[in-house]
Amino acid sequence: MGETKTGNYRWTICALLFFATTINYIDRQVIGLLKPTLEKEFSWSETDYGNIVMVFAASYAFGYVIFGNFIDKIGTKLGYSISIIIWSIAAMAHALVKSTFGFGVVRGLLGFGEAGNFPAAVKAVAEWFPKKERALATGIFNSGTSIGAVAAPILVPWILGAYGWQEAFLITGAIGFIWLLFWWIYYEIPSRHKKISQAEYSYIHSDHDPATPEGTLAIPWSRLLGFRQTWVFIIGKILTDPIWWFFLFWLPSYFSTTFNLDLTKPSMHLAVVYTATTFGSIGGGYLSSYLIKRGWPVLKARKATLLLVAFAVLPIILARYATNIWVAVAIISIAAAAHQAWSANIFTVVSDIIPKRAVSSVVGIGGMAGSIGSTLFPLLVGSLLDYYKAAGNIGAGYNILFIICGLAYFVAWFIIHLLTSRMKPIAL
Repeated sequence: MGETKTGNYRWTICALLFFATTINYIDRQVIGLLKPTLEKEFSWSETDYGNIVMVFAASYAFGYVIFGNFIDKIGTKLGYSISIIIWSIAAMAHALVKSTFGFGVVRGLLGFGEAGNFPAAVKAVAEWFPKKERALATGIFNSGTSIGAVAAPILVPWILGAYGWQEAFLITGAIGFIWLLFWWIYYEIPSRHKKISQAEYSYIHSDHDPATPEGTLAIPWSRLLGFRQTWVFIIGKILTDPIWWFFLFWLPSYFSTTFNLDLTKPSMHLAVVYTATTFGSIGGGYLSSYLIKRGWPVLKARKATLLLVAFAVLPIILARYATNIWVAVAIISIAAAAHQAWSANIFTVVSDIIPKRAVSSVVGIGGMAGSIGSTLFPLLVGSLLDYYKAAGNIGAGYNILFIICGLAYFVAWFIIHLLTSRMKPIAL
């Protein structure tokens, strides 16, 4: 449709967002892969580990509160830079701590810093892409969560075996500073970028949504919370984010306890699960973008894709019947891929119905809500698994959790459907 004549620098921006998100998820997943090692090193119970995950999630929620509005005020370039500096330092600091309390402290700092990733990335997509391409661009950068989750089970056990658990944190944490150099060289908003053509600039703004100056137009949260549009994203995150965090932080342990998977070696099983999520993220973004290009109304295309995703997650309830690890991998892979398709579209809904000047703030609000849910869910997971572990049937605990996973997306979609009845974009 003529896009090649306009230039493609916006996809360079998308690549930067993808790599940052990949690093973000490598850094946060290291602890899950080192869980068996650290449990022995520090004598952790499932509840201890759940508390550490809870601290991360609570700090992540607080970080969303700060970074969402902060990035709308100071701009994407500087806001993203500050975020990755904080989380990279925190990731490396894990190697220095000597106690369970110390892990809680550095996990908290990591969560706070990592919270800036999605408000900045979604805002950058809104700045650099027209609506018909945003879900695909979001799906591509969001697939970094999957690639990070694929890379970590291969990279971390290798570092652990070759050097030790401290080096696993140091090496993975340092990668963020390499990305920062490229970000600072190549990123700027379209109106100030020297490498973008006038044709591409016009294409980016073909929705007639004018470019917004940075630094002066952040909208108070108290006003944004009064809009149903904001609550669409809040519901979409608070009911489903905890499921993704469960996949990240407990799947390695699930495969280890249920199928005796050796987590001291690179895991093809986990790599397959997270590779599937890459296809889910990009495929989910592509599907709604395709429907829009076929003439579907924007919101109808997003909601249809979200409903399809909810159906795709449902089979995870059957994971309890899997007696072969590869059957479990197949079932969980479909559900995890569907979550990423959900994520690509729910993030894009923000830029569909929220003005650019408030996108980062709304992502911050919804991200905070999702993180609050993710803060509370590990308490349930940890206590549930400890209870059934003591009873000698930890599998029953995972079965209950898989039922919750299977139903969460239908509940979220139904509420979103009610909220979006006859909805129009906010006019500020």
